[in-house]
Amino acid sequence: MDASLIIKDLQDKKFAPLYFLHGEESYYIDLISEGIQKNALADHERDFNQTILYGKDTDLLALQSELKSYPLMAERRLVLLKEAQDFKQLEALEAYAEAPTPTTIFVVCYKNKSFDARKKILKSFAKNGLIYKSDKIRDYQLPDWIAKYVRSVGLQINGKATMLLAEFLGADLGRITNEVEKLRIVLGPNSSITDQHIEQHIGISKDYNIFELVNAVAQKQADKVFKIVQYFEYNPKAGELVVIIPAFFKLFSQLMRIHFTPNKSREGIASSLGVHPFVAGELLASRQHYDPKKIAAVIALLHEYDLKAKGMGNSQMSSAELLKELVFQILFA
Repeated sequence: MDASLIIKDLQDKKFAPLYFLHGEESYYIDLISEGIQKNALADHERDFNQTILYGKDTDLLALQSELKSYPLMAERRLVLLKEAQDFKQLEALEAYAEAPTPTTIFVVCYKNKSFDARKKILKSFAKNGLIYKSDKIRDYQLPDWIAKYVRSVGLQINGKATMLLAEFLGADLGRITNEVEKLRIVLGPNSSITDQHIEQHIGISKDYNIFELVNAVAQKQADKVFKIVQYFEYNPKAGELVVIIPAFFKLFSQLMRIHFTPNKSREGIASSLGVHPFVAGELLASRQHYDPKKIAAVIALLHEYDLKAKGMGNSQMSSAELLKELVFQILFA
């Protein structure tokens, strides 16, 4: 079931007696559990009818006692088990899940990994309640997710700003939503987020960043490459070599795959590589600059400089010097 549909049911005061929220992406687990907390009880009912327990700090008897208690001057009770991945006796709750207390809403928040779907307890929760698995957003899905979320809060965003957020914040949906909320407050409703806004309010330079460096290397724009490298020399936190090398490796691995992919249309590359069509178009334009032999040589270079960046076989050169030498060899060797 889609998270938005669950939230709508909560807002309509439609509750299940059991919720098992699990998966690698904590954003939706938090979103749903907060929605239950917000809608299940009125403010004046929470003191006596809401209990929040944490997996590593509670025991089975205490939890069962809370689950079997009846509401006080309210229609229902709410019991949340947070950090359930640390609760060692979780499977012992199968009997409760088979016959839950009708006046109690029990929410299990099992984060950072998926619970084994073969376990009987999950089947019991599914039979009498609701299971939600929160999967990690894949890299190629992230730009579309950001654009959709931005629209949902009444804003617009251009393509470069979307890619900057995706590249630098990664698939940390909580952080992305926090940064978008800051922009919504600063820019006001119905505004359009640009890369200039990202630079001004989030601190990601629209011109001097790893995303732009990788694109400049891909297009063999030497002047731009060395301007960005020089910026990184004076602003080391903006572009650390141990982060840049994996970004280069990702680029050249994708270019190598494109050379041997039968369907070289933008849509075919997007499907084959699992990337956004915008990224596929950029990669297609870049492949003309690097044939398979050159790409293999670059990947060997990246392995060499990755070791140097980690202090192996390099006792004198700084990270900035290593980066200059690396990009020079990629562009001109």
